[in-house]
Amino acid sequence: MGFVYLAGAIISEVFGSSMMKITAVNNSKKAIIGVAAGYVLAFYLLSLALLTLPLSFAYAAWSGVGTMLTAIIGFAIFKEEIKATTVIGIIILIIGLILMRV
Repeated sequence: MGFVYLAGAIISEVFGSSMMKITAVNNSKKAIIGVAAGYVLAFYLLSLALLTLPLSFAYAAWSGVGTMLTAIIGFAIFKEEIKATTVIGIIILIIGLILMRV
């Protein structure tokens, strides 16, 4: 069940970060509710995940996969520039997470 909570925490954090970008780009006051809701839910679900998962892995996965998904959303939705160094960094994050679980 810890991985389900962790997945929900990651999705919620990515949602909150995406809403933050919308707030910045569109000067939307309503999107700030999405930011707050996303982060509150993310921290709650992360705390539930920590009941069964090790802190080192759970936090690394939450921040690393969240970073990767946020970058992908930036490329796909917000048309941000894809740089080779960003792709290499994402690959290194994935390798690091795999090594933590071995």
